Amino acid sequence: MTASTTAVATAQTLTSVNPATGAEIAEWPVHDEVAVADIVARARVAASVWRDLGIDGRRKALLRWNSYLVNHADELCELIHIENGKTTEDAFLELVLAVEHTDWAAKNAKKALAPEKVSPGMLMANFEAIIEQRPLGVVGVIGPWNYPIYTPNGSIAYALAAGNAVVFKPSEHTTSVGNYFADAFAKANPDLPLGIFTTVNGFGATGGALVKSGVDKIAFTGSTATGKRIAAVAAETLTPVVLECGGKDAAIVAEDANIAAAADAIAWSSMANSGQTCVGTERVYVVDTVADEFIAALKAKLSTVKPGSDAKATYGPMTMPSQIDVVRSHIADALEKGGRAVLGGLESIKAPFIEPVILVDVPEDSLAVAEETFGPTVTVRSVKSVDEAVELANASKYALASSVFSKGQGMEIARQLRAGATSVNSVLAFAAISGLPFGGVGDSGVGRIHGKYGIREFTRAHSIARQRFAIPGMELLSFSRKASTVAIIRRVIGLRHGRHK
Repeated sequence: MTASTTAVATAQTLTSVNPATGAEIAEWPVHDEVAVADIVARARVAASVWRDLGIDGRRKALLRWNSYLVNHADELCELIHIENGKTTEDAFLELVLAVEHTDWAAKNAKKALAPEKVSPGMLMANFEAIIEQRPLGVVGVIGPWNYPIYTPNGSIAYALAAGNAVVFKPSEHTTSVGNYFADAFAKANPDLPLGIFTTVNGFGATGGALVKSGVDKIAFTGSTATGKRIAAVAAETLTPVVLECGGKDAAIVAEDANIAAAADAIAWSSMANSGQTCVGTERVYVVDTVADEFIAALKAKLSTVKPGSDAKATYGPMTMPSQIDVVRSHIADALEKGGRAVLGGLESIKAPFIEPVILVDVPEDSLAVAEETFGPTVTVRSVKSVDEAVELANASKYALASSVFSKGQGMEIARQLRAGATSVNSVLAFAAISGLPFGGVGDSGVGRIHGKYGIREFTRAHSIARQRFAIPGMELLSFSRKASTVAIIRRVIGLRHGRHK
């Protein structure tokens, strides 16, 4: 087996391997449509127990799970390192973000799901109006390989906190990590029934079976093309979806930016995790008066960054071998269309590793600017003004996240950007703040995870109107309604609404 293979299937099994070495890690059964249906059915039984445990009981269980993960951090981070390829330090940071989000969801679910009283209005003044949140039942989560616990946990933890059972289909490239994550929940909560949080393993067909299995919602993270196919299949049964899809995130560097800080942040954002970050910076628009200074600072920073699988590596291999071909095609297309590589180039591709690549003067219609590269490359374009930068940043069909660097106008620029999230004088900060919702616009997806919106994404609103007392002679919702009552209502409505000009 070679390092160019990260998941091998036989008729009934999936073999997970190390993307850096090709060494086998584990073998997993592939769940077919029948097996998926059976697992979802068991999850539905467990869901009633989990729901009836109540918010306080679920809070304790989620925090016990967090404790288990933290206490076994070395073991889990080593597994992430060998199966995903990222460094153990980056794996630990991913775990930290995951447990922080679980902690927030567990401790804030009561407030986020609290019944909400609303005004019944003048005509229904004798009623009490309440909105209550109900769990959906069973949520199917289809996760990615680039952040195999943090990203799917944005749906998993919040769905669990809302009172749902979860069936998780981890990526075929990080199946071992996904199963460890789910097993940890069961081990931390041995008194709870199995099935509250469980997995199904396999390739695309297994994910497709989960979409068709009758779950009450699908949460998917992955490519836009796959997200659209999932949405189309889910629509056949009106199964709602939340989709976190591709990104082509832009950073804007204004002339009053701290150039050294901007270069440092963008260097990390564009190259960390081998550039395999949906909210990583792939495009930079820098005002021309500081462009040369910025490019020089970015090049100097990335000249010291090296991929590898040892302890000295800055980042690891490409997790999915086919992505190497995508990166290669984007670099080649940029160079053919007049772009220049000021650091690296096609020679930077040394599979399964890719060294940092900085491209400048790349046309906006090139693949490296228009499509998601998902590798350790970044394009930098000099612009005449911040207004031009905003226009170019917003021209993409993707609109997941963005960054702005400016000492005096950061918030003003951020408010003009078409994106689901923006960091000002930083990168990816929104992803680490649990209370902020996360999700995209356009081809970057629909729906939101994280924060109170993330909890409510996995509930349904139940509206309740309770008559507190009857008003004699004012029965409106009855065949006993009197003409005189309607006449009074006509006069009141005329006075209330008929005089605006």
